[in-house]
Amino acid sequence: MSSPTPDPRQVLRTVFVATFFIRFGFGITVSTFAFYLSTSVASVGLASAAAPIIEFATVLLSGIAADRYGRLPVLKFGLLLGAGMLFLMSTTRDPIASTFLSGFFGLSSGAILAASLAFVGDASGADERGKEMGYFDAVNLLGWVLGFAVGYVLVSALNGIQDPSRLSSSFLVGALAVLAALGVLEFATRGFAPGKTGPAFSWSHIRKAALDLDVLLVVLPWSVIYMLLGALFTFLGPSAEHLSLPPWELGIIIGVGGLVLLVTQPLYGRWADRFGRAPLMSVGIGGFLGVLLAGSLLAVYGLNYGALALLGVSTLAALAFGPSSLAALTDLSRAISRGTTMSLYSLMIALGMAVGIGASSALFTAFQTNGILLFFAGLGVALVGLTAWRLGRGQPRLRERIPPPAQPTP
Repeated sequence: MSSPTPDPRQVLRTVFVATFFIRFGFGITVSTFAFYLSTSVASVGLASAAAPIIEFATVLLSGIAADRYGRLPVLKFGLLLGAGMLFLMSTTRDPIASTFLSGFFGLSSGAILAASLAFVGDASGADERGKEMGYFDAVNLLGWVLGFAVGYVLVSALNGIQDPSRLSSSFLVGALAVLAALGVLEFATRGFAPGKTGPAFSWSHIRKAALDLDVLLVVLPWSVIYMLLGALFTFLGPSAEHLSLPPWELGIIIGVGGLVLLVTQPLYGRWADRFGRAPLMSVGIGGFLGVLLAGSLLAVYGLNYGALALLGVSTLAALAFGPSSLAALTDLSRAISRGTTMSLYSLMIALGMAVGIGASSALFTAFQTNGILLFFAGLGVALVGLTAWRLGRGQPRLRERIPPPAQPTP
């Protein structure tokens, strides 16, 4: 007797659980990477940048594959490849080998993100897409944050600063987390066979799915945002030592702060469903501008309560951008090409991280604090310009129209 086919919404919850484990494993390894290599800043930057560079080069192909062969096969492939790369990373500290493995890690990350986002879009209705994207964004970011937190705690617990080779076990923990995600997904999707949903590779497919101006104006801000986050992800841990902040304390602070995501992201998603995508996206952009201002004040004046308060409030506002922009991107996509369209999100993340790591390192090396201020100013100008352009175009031509909210009965 054959088992019943799982309901897509039941599988959606499993994708959320798997996403958490994926990002948790990745967060552990990324946070310990600079300590583990224990080499020059240039070598760490090159190895770290390899993942987003390869992700940038391959993620559109992953999205096309998700359209052609189905979301789940591409997602499971990405998980298996990612677990394998993490295991191999635990066996070497050679910068060249680590750069090579980091590149395959980027291929894995792009496949996972493009396929999982497309599946969330498929399984959620247009009137609840913001909420579902909020849940996805919550588990995605929470996995990263808790992974970073555990990674920094492991640096202290394993005495990784004095003996970096001991941090190889952190990559094994990450690999086990990714394998756990694969196991959960495989168990919950037995009998689920959505089949092929889209055409094979063609430039026409890419043009229709990825080169629409309304789509580009939704995803381009992500590249700017991840220019900031790319520099932060790579150098936050080592720079904390200059503030006399041990890695384990930094990990606890990040972990506690990450729990806020479980409340804010679904809430922002519900508001995006109720009030519209554009208002929430604008709130998020305003929040990121506040983060850049607070970061500039901290760079110039050092730690002070005013800048920290501005940073906290701005971060809460910035979190509105994730669920609302992902919902908007899904609204603008068609089911037959959703994998390709959603892969643009991952492409912009990869582009932003690669450029951000290189640009921030170069500017800081050349100009010290003034270089950081120049970096922040450039990001701010780009965010304001893209937001003004998007709002100036008016209401985008939605490919999946969102129904108006129901009016209360008199």
